[in-house]
Amino acid sequence: MKHSVLSRRIVNPALLLAPMVLLLAGFLVVPVLGLLRSSFLPGSHLLEGGGFSLQQYIRFFSDSYYSSVLLETFIDGFAVSLICLLVGFPVGYSLARLPPLERRWRTIIAIMPLTLSLVVIVFGWLIVLGRNGVVNSLFISLGIFSSPKQFLFTRPAVLLVLVQQFVPFMILSVMSVVTQIHPVLEQAAANLRANRFTTFRRIIIPLAVPGILVGFNLVFVLSISAFVTPRLVGGARIAMLGSLIYERIMSELNWPSGAAMAFVLFVSGFGFTAAINALIASRLIAGGKRYAV
Repeated sequence: MKHSVLSRRIVNPALLLAPMVLLLAGFLVVPVLGLLRSSFLPGSHLLEGGGFSLQQYIRFFSDSYYSSVLLETFIDGFAVSLICLLVGFPVGYSLARLPPLERRWRTIIAIMPLTLSLVVIVFGWLIVLGRNGVVNSLFISLGIFSSPKQFLFTRPAVLLVLVQQFVPFMILSVMSVVTQIHPVLEQAAANLRANRFTTFRRIIIPLAVPGILVGFNLVFVLSISAFVTPRLVGGARIAMLGSLIYERIMSELNWPSGAAMAFVLFVSGFGFTAAINALIASRLIAGGKRYAV
């Protein structure tokens, strides 16, 4: 009897996970494997025949333009993630320390950008940052500018819009972890004559490392893979690999080249994220252990 109950407890979780595993395998893993296979095709179109070739990858790494775009994409993704961390951590911490009812309404306000269409957000920023937009009109009316300035089609504009889009992910990640940190730890630190900055640096940040890493991961991956915002806000002047992949596949119908670029972005992004996470986690956790001692 006990054996049958124990076996049911072991089998039931697997059965519950089976639909999700099948769903991921059918609609994610299989298409990704197909995309990987197409990246090794020698031609420029899927209908040009089969075969196996490293031509697409050799072309990517032999062209300095693609290497520079990949590097700029990573720099932009890291910058967006860092800005979101600096902006989102205080907001997530303050929301976590609010009473439940007040936290609920302020959280809804914080994640409001996620409820809007990406196209609506981007076109809204086009109106705000345009030569006849709100920002130029305000600066001209205040006498700061004598004529409209070019804010669109610049890298700062792209970073600004990406931060506005993805900072809710950082806020939610930090808030979910800080709510698990009992306020009595901060009270104990205050009783030991630690100021707010010391308490924040030695207690809150080391304990919030999981939320920081999750939020950093989400924002970084979303930033380096973005293609709508760089294309519409940055234009042809600001090239990011996500927009190049979209153009290569959807406009030029060059699936082998676009698939190779996508997998270069995936592998390099995964490696970069893993390295950054390992470095941040080791530094912060080691610091937390040192302070604890």
